[in-house]
Amino acid sequence: MKQNKKYLLYPLLLFATFISNCSKLNEHLENTLTNEQTATALGASGTQLLLQAAYADIANPFFGDVGQVLNLTGNSSDESLVPTRGGDWDDNGAWRVVHSHTWSATLASLLTTFNQLNKLNFDATNVLAFTPTKTQAAEARFLRAIALYQLLDFFGQYPFRNPGDNLLNAPEVKSGAAAIDFIISELNAILPDLPAANPNMNYTANIDAGRTLLMRALLNRGAFSNRANPTFADADMQQVVTLGNAIITSGRYSFTPNYFDNFSADNGIKSREGIFAYLNTAGVTANNAGGQCRWYSTLHYNMYKPKNPNAGWNGFSTIAEFYNAFGVAAPVTQTPADTLLDKRLGGRYYVGSTNISGLRPGFLIGQQYDETGAPLKDRKVPANNLAFKPAISANMIETGNDLEITGIRVIKYVPDYTDNGKYYDANPGNDMMFFRYADVVLMTAEAMMRKGTPDNAGALVLINQLRTARGASTVGSMPLVNTGNVSDPTTLLAERGREMYWENVRRTDLIRFGVFLKPWAYKPTDDPKNLVYPIPQQALAANPNLTQNPGY
Repeated sequence: MKQNKKYLLYPLLLFATFISNCSKLNEHLENTLTNEQTATALGASGTQLLLQAAYADIANPFFGDVGQVLNLTGNSSDESLVPTRGGDWDDNGAWRVVHSHTWSATLASLLTTFNQLNKLNFDATNVLAFTPTKTQAAEARFLRAIALYQLLDFFGQYPFRNPGDNLLNAPEVKSGAAAIDFIISELNAILPDLPAANPNMNYTANIDAGRTLLMRALLNRGAFSNRANPTFADADMQQVVTLGNAIITSGRYSFTPNYFDNFSADNGIKSREGIFAYLNTAGVTANNAGGQCRWYSTLHYNMYKPKNPNAGWNGFSTIAEFYNAFGVAAPVTQTPADTLLDKRLGGRYYVGSTNISGLRPGFLIGQQYDETGAPLKDRKVPANNLAFKPAISANMIETGNDLEITGIRVIKYVPDYTDNGKYYDANPGNDMMFFRYADVVLMTAEAMMRKGTPDNAGALVLINQLRTARGASTVGSMPLVNTGNVSDPTTLLAERGREMYWENVRRTDLIRFGVFLKPWAYKPTDDPKNLVYPIPQQALAANPNLTQNPGY
């Protein structure tokens, strides 16, 4: 969070006021004003307000609601799951079916996510109808491309409107190869018009953010076109390398010395890796993305007491095999010693967290302690030691005396305890990372390995630079994937897991690497239909151009 960026929030408040005050005016003029006339009435500042409203749409699906993108990307993969603990986190099995791949088109989180992503899609498109500047148009198209990319990733298709289309008509639908080709063409077209990149002002679209999204689109083009058998065109991989090198050699970014500074309450100042982020300002409610849900969702109920007894929801966990991909065996207990090698694993003392609550960011396993070093307890009578165990019941339904302490927990975003001096964080200052430099490095390395003539040696240089920065030992080789063992710690897929866990990419990675349908803990079998989610039933009813995905 950068204090000097607060001004970005205020146009949204003015925009809300404008819409409220003009509601009666619209009732009389909505059928007589053309888009051009409305654009003239709004003026340049009005178009900018529409654009800022589209930016605000990023918050809820990607960061604020853990039941949306985080759920559908993470819980459907091997990096996270949400067990039912007694009567908590049951919700008629809604969380468990995502991890076990037994969902249906009636799953509520699918509809919520579909609607929220399309809000971003259509709000960004709306900007284009009101005579934006060339830069504003590029930013709006970038935001729309984010929405279209995520919709295509999840559902294999997306609704699309051109600016000025008759809203009484159902939007057209793009799917498969044509859908990803359109996104790629859009991003290539807008790159020259996006603002210059500035790591100190990374809250709006910029050329490096455009490059990063284009890298993702190119890397996944073959997977989005044929998920069962992803392909990687040499020209696409060459372009990914070119785009990645433009960012890597720019000198604008480097690896942040303390990994968790990328996700702290003052990450806007400390992080050297932010390419595109969502701005949060501590203590300010307006447009705050609600990043506290990232730690509330995983922490035990007692982990903030006496600071805030409601700050732990005791839900999201990870599986032992994913933890073991760091090259360590999951211990039954863990002392607070600062001896762990890979910084991304966590377990180290972190000023601003450990000294306030005892919490050490990263993977939480074994005995947990408060800020004085005293061991914490769960809520049982008599109380158990609050020592998180790797094992979770096979059906993901916990009923035993240890139901509150099963499952390894994960703290990626360091809790913000500074909201107006209070010991709680209803409006945290953590900026939410959307695109990060380390991902660019890993995507570049992957494309080098997937080129028609692979450059494994060059890829290994990049990988080892990252590993060295994270405190991990260098390696002499690294295959892309072991299709017989998803959790093989020696692969690039595992390296991406270690670096990018809980950052909304794991499901996409598993599909691209060809292992999403492989069994892993608490998901013994699978079905090819699950390579895409079903279109929500209400969406099908609303738009006859949508087609239900095969098998649903």
